[in-house]
Amino acid sequence: MSFLFGSRSSKTFKPKKNIPEGSHQYELLKHAEATLGSGNLRAAVMLPEGEDLNEWIAVNTVDFFNQINMLYGTITEFCTETSCSVMSAGPRYEYHWADGTNIKKPIKCSAPKYIDYLMTWVQDQLDDETLFPSKIGLFEFPFVMNRYTVKAFHTGSFVCHLHHCLFRPGVPFPKNFMSVAKTILKRLFRVYAHIYHQHFDSVMQLQEEAHLNTSFKHFIFFVQEFNLIDRRELAPLQDLIEKLGSKDR
Repeated sequence: MSFLFGSRSSKTFKPKKNIPEGSHQYELLKHAEATLGSGNLRAAVMLPEGEDLNEWIAVNTVDFFNQINMLYGTITEFCTETSCSVMSAGPRYEYHWADGTNIKKPIKCSAPKYIDYLMTWVQDQLDDETLFPSKIGLFEFPFVMNRYTVKAFHTGSFVCHLHHCLFRPGVPFPKNFMSVAKTILKRLFRVYAHIYHQHFDSVMQLQEEAHLNTSFKHFIFFVQEFNLIDRRELAPLQDLIEKLGSKDR
């Protein structure tokens, strides 16, 4: 959430992905921000009552992309071809890039190059309306009918009151949405892991560690809530994850 970063530099690594104002997804984002503002991150990641799981995951995936985009944007001057000649998270974990389309065979590359590939790929997924539809939401129109709920069509529902109706179209997420979202989140985790292992000293010099820790804690609680990343993928930061979790109990 943007408010986590206060008044610090708005520099980002890639252009920020915006959720259209007035859309239902924008309302969901504001709901999440309000819940986060209470300080209860466990509650903030829970699916709001009556909401669609895919849409909730989509909104939060966009937000995590923006958060990581901003966090990495603050330390790009320290993450160079020379200082980070391989994409790693400590001495035991090294990542090679492949997207299955443009680069089918995993290639070894520097951290800045890997993260550039990664964030460009994520941005392409988020911009694909067939994967992350943004034009879904509630539409209000006059309707004289004294009924409370009318189901109509298999693609959506009407919620009707005395003088108006709200129509929520069915959420047209593709069947592979969850698989794509999991891959995006798994890859975004690697940016957190690289920052913590290779650049935490720089983060501390910039006095950004509180922002990084809050963002990562929010991310981890979210992926844990919906089982979105395999535990083995989280191994590079497992000690930190356990520490963050124990503080919340």
